[in-house]
Amino acid sequence: MLENIFLAPKLKYYILLVNTMQMLQLNESGWAKTYLIYDQTSRKAAIIDPVYDYVANYLSTIEEMNLNLEMCIATHTHADHITGCFTIANKMDCDYVMWHSTPSLGVTKFVDENSVLTLGHETIQFHHVPGHTEDSMLIVTSSQVFTGDFLFTGDGGVGRDDLPSGRMQAHWESLRVMSALPDDLLVCTGHEAPGVEMQTLGWNKQHNPILKMTSFEEYQKWQDDTTEQLGYVSKIKVALPANLFGEIPEDIPWL
Repeated sequence: MLENIFLAPKLKYYILLVNTMQMLQLNESGWAKTYLIYDQTSRKAAIIDPVYDYVANYLSTIEEMNLNLEMCIATHTHADHITGCFTIANKMDCDYVMWHSTPSLGVTKFVDENSVLTLGHETIQFHHVPGHTEDSMLIVTSSQVFTGDFLFTGDGGVGRDDLPSGRMQAHWESLRVMSALPDDLLVCTGHEAPGVEMQTLGWNKQHNPILKMTSFEEYQKWQDDTTEQLGYVSKIKVALPANLFGEIPEDIPWL
C-alpha cells in the first residue's frame, strides 16, 4: 500500500503517496497532528485537525503546492489546543466540517454516517465514535482512517475519557466500529509521541492493547491508570471555550 515516502521539494514535510489520494502530516513540532489530503489531478484538498498556532504555515503550504482547499475538518471538539478550522474556513471561504451533533459553533457543514464528501476522484466517509468526546468521528478515505483522539498507535492506546462530554462506556462500545474497516488502512491519529511511526489498522489490532481487550473492566482500569498519569490538561480553560464558541481569545497564554 505504501508506494513511496520522500521529502517534498522546498517543504519540510514528509509526503506519502498512496493510490490517488495524497497525504501530508504538517506539524513539525509538538504531539498534535494535522493532515493535508488532496487529489493530485484536481488539486482539491482538505485539512484535518489544524492547530491555530500554525495556521500561517498551513496557508503558505497550500499556496505553495497550488492546492484548492475545499474543507477544514475537525475529528472532534478539542480541549488541548485551539482549532484552526474556523480561522482557515473564514480566510479561504471553504467549509468547516464536523459531526452533526457537535456543540461547536462556526461549523458550516455537518456530516453523519450517510455523508460522502469528495475531493476530485476521491471520496471521504465518516463514522461516529463517541467516547473521548460525544462528537468524535472517524474520517475514512480509500487509504487512511483519521482517528483524532479516538485511537492512537500501538502502546498509545486511545484518548482519555475524563474530559467534557467524554464517556468511558461509550468509547468502549465504539471500538467495534474498527472491526468493520479494512485492515490495510493507514491509521492517522490526532496525537503521537515524537518518533512514533504511522501503522495500518491491521498492525494496530495486533499491537494496540485496547484493541486486544476482551472486557470493559480491563478498559476501565487502563483509562483510570492513564488519566492518573496524564494529570490536568493545561490548555483546556482557554482552548475548549474557543472551540465551542468559534472565537479566538484576545490572550492566548502559550503564544
